[in-house]
Amino acid sequence: MQGRTILYTGAAGGLGLQTTLNFLSRGATVVAVDHDDTKIAALTSAASAVTSGRLLVTRSDMSDLEGFRTAIRARREETGGFDVVINNAAIYPSKSFEEFTVEEHQTVQRINVDAGIVAVQEALPGMKAKGFGRIINIASITLSGGWPNIYPYVASKGALIGLTHAWAREFGPYGITVNAISPGAFPTDAEAINPDPEGYNRHVLAQQAIKRRGHVGDIANAIAFLSSEDTGFITGQTLNVNGGWVMD
Repeated sequence: MQGRTILYTGAAGGLGLQTTLNFLSRGATVVAVDHDDTKIAALTSAASAVTSGRLLVTRSDMSDLEGFRTAIRARREETGGFDVVINNAAIYPSKSFEEFTVEEHQTVQRINVDAGIVAVQEALPGMKAKGFGRIINIASITLSGGWPNIYPYVASKGALIGLTHAWAREFGPYGITVNAISPGAFPTDAEAINPDPEGYNRHVLAQQAIKRRGHVGDIANAIAFLSSEDTGFITGQTLNVNGGWVMD
């Protein structure tokens, strides 16, 4: 990844931090988009052991799409463009379907999907000019239907899969690949919404073929794989990283 520039949304979160450090250790520059000051501080501290000069933190409220566009456009001009885009940022409110308002649904889609569209719009001209690009959308095992009360989140992840297919077809002639990674049940902040964490942990292990919880390195390695030059013939695919819970 030496010399590559990565645009990574949600880069300071539970799955993002380790992936960001992985890219930095491989020589990439990472434009890390996040809004949580505590998580950003942890990322900056961890990155200092690898390199801080190639970590470009961008604080952005991604529900403000024009503000987000302005922020990443400035980074694009500063860095000369993005070689890899990772659409990872997401929110996951939980309650029953009838309790959600349309406005709440739209907020989830705006952050989880529409901001990703903005990111790709800003990166695409440079990728086309170089004849190289990697776009990775982070989907979710929840598309298998095993989780109630998070319908806007599930809908947003389904939209990312659809965009993966559409973009892969459209951008392929320019040497740009588009793939999705669908993580399983990883022990991140998202699990905090579960009322019985220990029972949920037992449930996860019972479902998986591999009897350990996933760790962030599992996702970091999958993202690094799909970001590499060696995967130029893989596009329009969803890579399930779930310990064998859901098998295609």
